[in-house]
Amino acid sequence: MEDRTGQAVEAGAAAVLGFDPGDPAFRTDPYAHYRRLASGKGRLHQTDVGLRVTTSYGLCERVLRDPRFGHRPEGGGLWRESRTRNRSFLTLDPPDHTRLRRLVSKAFTPRLVERLRPRVEALVDELLDGVSGEVDLIAALAYPLPVIVISEMLGVPAKDRDLFKGWSDSLARGLDPDFLLPESEIASRETAREEFAAYFQELSTERRVRPREDLLSALVSVSDGGDVLSEEELLATCVLLLVAGHETTVNLIGNGALALLRDPAQLELFRRRPGNVQAAVEELLRYDPPVQLTLRAALEDVDLDGVFVERGRLVLLLTGAANRDPAVFDDPDRLDLTRYSEGRETPRHLSFGHGIHFCLGAPLARLEGQVALKKLFERDVALSGGADLVYRDNLVLRGLRDLPVTIRA
Repeated sequence: MEDRTGQAVEAGAAAVLGFDPGDPAFRTDPYAHYRRLASGKGRLHQTDVGLRVTTSYGLCERVLRDPRFGHRPEGGGLWRESRTRNRSFLTLDPPDHTRLRRLVSKAFTPRLVERLRPRVEALVDELLDGVSGEVDLIAALAYPLPVIVISEMLGVPAKDRDLFKGWSDSLARGLDPDFLLPESEIASRETAREEFAAYFQELSTERRVRPREDLLSALVSVSDGGDVLSEEELLATCVLLLVAGHETTVNLIGNGALALLRDPAQLELFRRRPGNVQAAVEELLRYDPPVQLTLRAALEDVDLDGVFVERGRLVLLLTGAANRDPAVFDDPDRLDLTRYSEGRETPRHLSFGHGIHFCLGAPLARLEGQVALKKLFERDVALSGGADLVYRDNLVLRGLRDLPVTIRA
């Protein structure tokens, strides 16, 4: 696509994806579209440019755990490589992915996350105490909570947190493939990445000289048998932790709160059974997940569900659709907060991925979502009337620009 204006990008995206991600109806309810796609084109179909697309839970799960599928092969694919050299382990294949994830996981353990619970609880209380009347729940709670948490974990000074807002918005939009983005947004993403990297380069230099009890110091010093993170790998990991560890949690809280506010019976159940919050958040993650899709490339020729996928070809995994696959989930379009309670069923949603790329930050996202929603709905909260809700432009991430609610003290 030589002309990369917004209109041209949307037209090209429809040919590539098989649907128009800019359609307001799709943004409001992608699940209705997914149902039509599944009923009309089967488990695996091909778009005008050869992209394979699936809404099937079984196929999504299979591709995510199949070592014959990975991230884009060098020099191939439907989008350009980032203009920066470094890429996080999220977009790498083994053995590079294995090495980097092993190193990072040493500094990002479940034990470290669980130690954060009292602090997360205190932060939610601070953010909500004294709040009453009509407020934007995204600005009041869903956005600041995870950005404060990840900033404190990394050791970012409080005075610098506001810098993250612009960087995070640009970097999150950059999770969408380049063929969906106007040239201006690609440029904004690369500028944000460079500024963010420069900031953390300076901060990491400080930590090498004067380490502290924070995640950045741990990442700077982490090692395994003499293997360490290079400077580029460290910076790419910090970018990943900001975007994947922050933006997805914003959407988990926002989407989860909206789902409950729209379903009074389930909201009453949520309030009546506070001990069920863990299972409830798993159902909210399935019902309206923060991450809607991912791409994988065939690293060799593969027979997928009887369809030949040649090496280098991409498969679009609509995991948001897979989470509502009727072949796996009973009454999949109904929010059921007891779906995973009392051992009825093991959570099988794909909202954190599957296989070797399962989200490293899942324990933190779950913790923040559980605490935020539990404490929020201890209060009298209702949706505010007025304008229709507007979703952000992202395709990979699904989240609201704002969520007007009324909180009665």
